[in-house]
Amino acid sequence: MKRILATLTTNRFRAAVAGAFITAVIQSSSVTTVLLVGFISAGLLTLKQSLGIIIGANVGTTITAQIIAFKVTHYALLMIAIGFILSFFIKRKSVIGYGRMLLGLGLVFLGMNLMSEATAPLRSYQPFIDSMVRLDNRFLALLVGAVFTAVIQSSSAFTGIVIVLAGQGFLSLEAGIALVFGANIGTCVTALLATIGKQREAVQAAVAHVLINILGVLLWIGWIENFADLVRWVSPVAEVTEALSEHRRRILEVPRQIANAHTVFNVCNTLVFIWFTGPLAKLIERLLPTGPREESIQPQFLDPVYLDTPDIALQRVRLEEARICAQLNRTLRIAFRMVAHGTEDELRAVARMDDDLDLLYRAVLNYLGQLAERDLTTKQSESLHDLMAVANYLENAGDTIENNVVRIGLHRPETAHTYPGAGLACMQPLLDRVTLSLELLETCLNTNDRNAARKIISAKRSVQKLSFEAHDYAVHTLLNKDTEHVASGEEHQKVFRMITDLVENLKRIHYFIRRAARHLIETDLREKYKKTSHE
Repeated sequence: MKRILATLTTNRFRAAVAGAFITAVIQSSSVTTVLLVGFISAGLLTLKQSLGIIIGANVGTTITAQIIAFKVTHYALLMIAIGFILSFFIKRKSVIGYGRMLLGLGLVFLGMNLMSEATAPLRSYQPFIDSMVRLDNRFLALLVGAVFTAVIQSSSAFTGIVIVLAGQGFLSLEAGIALVFGANIGTCVTALLATIGKQREAVQAAVAHVLINILGVLLWIGWIENFADLVRWVSPVAEVTEALSEHRRRILEVPRQIANAHTVFNVCNTLVFIWFTGPLAKLIERLLPTGPREESIQPQFLDPVYLDTPDIALQRVRLEEARICAQLNRTLRIAFRMVAHGTEDELRAVARMDDDLDLLYRAVLNYLGQLAERDLTTKQSESLHDLMAVANYLENAGDTIENNVVRIGLHRPETAHTYPGAGLACMQPLLDRVTLSLELLETCLNTNDRNAARKIISAKRSVQKLSFEAHDYAVHTLLNKDTEHVASGEEHQKVFRMITDLVENLKRIHYFIRRAARHLIETDLREKYKKTSHE
């Protein structure tokens, strides 16, 4: 998913097209922005990448208004019937998805049709007519549109209502345009609500949505009459006949004109703001600086809201496991520093660092367990099992540090700190190789870079070679009679055993890292095997 999003957002224009297309399919710019907030929280997108999608989403959301203006509401029952059949009588998941989409659209259009019929008697209800006349005040109409859309959290639905009211002759084009402008501001509330409890980058994306839409409205609010003339010029005109009164003509023309106004407004704003994504990103980052992130032992990415979107949930598990890798790397380096020179309290503190790893590990397993209860595809199930295996191997590596490395430090010989090989001197290259593999594993989890995983797997011989060198160095120092630092007799053997035990535990930790890396490319290997078996 990260690779797909990276491809779609390689430049601002492609990102805008992607945003328009995605929003046209799901028919809600609010939902698109909420998804972006999730992607940014998951580390899949940056603020600058998301701006192009946000700008394009405003164009995509106009599709619903165009469909309603084309009077497709007459086919609502047919769409509901076809959607129901595809949803409940067809077994293929892809077809079921299309059926549900068609069913949802049909219900929306049926609701619009019923609303149109229900508002017909209001044509002769004077209090309602008076309230509609007040909407000719552009600022009042702007406020009504913003508040109403914020309440129902859908600019598409509110624009549909405006078109229905215009179709009954209640609204002028100018009033309809002002209401649509307000809807473009009110729709931002959904994204702002979605950022509650999220990272600062996600808040920046929601604020960007608000800023772009408000600036777009400010560009046009003083020119509504001129804008209305432009819309009339690009819109089809009803043929004038003796039987066609001015009121009837307005009923026929204004709904289409409002839909066109919505489209022209957002297309023009896109053409303006698409050139300023860089400066906008810098402005928002200055208004809402991220600041240094505080490390927390609590899970950061395992948000239950994404469990119903398995691909996103799996990516967030990868990010949480990357945090485990980073914590494991720190713990390993500190542990080896404390083994030779740390006090008992310092070594106990290292052991407690593994408790943080255990907390994250249990959180990951619990999250994956909840995800496993969802309806997953075969590929998603395989990825889930692979990520569960990765979590287990990382937990095993952490337990090795707590139960073995720390124990060695607690029982080290009294002369160990004077022994040249007892520090990191003989094991430093091996320790560096193991921590490098942990960094590569973290990179693979964060970026889906399977080449990093392959580098870990291919490091097996290098780890063996460095292990032999550390072992030989310890033997050489132990047998060197000229050394002035090592006690004789039994102390020699204890120190030597300490070195060999540490080397073996480093090899064991790297084994767990290597097994985790293998699981991260396991899905690719299975897919490759399936392809070759069919040839």
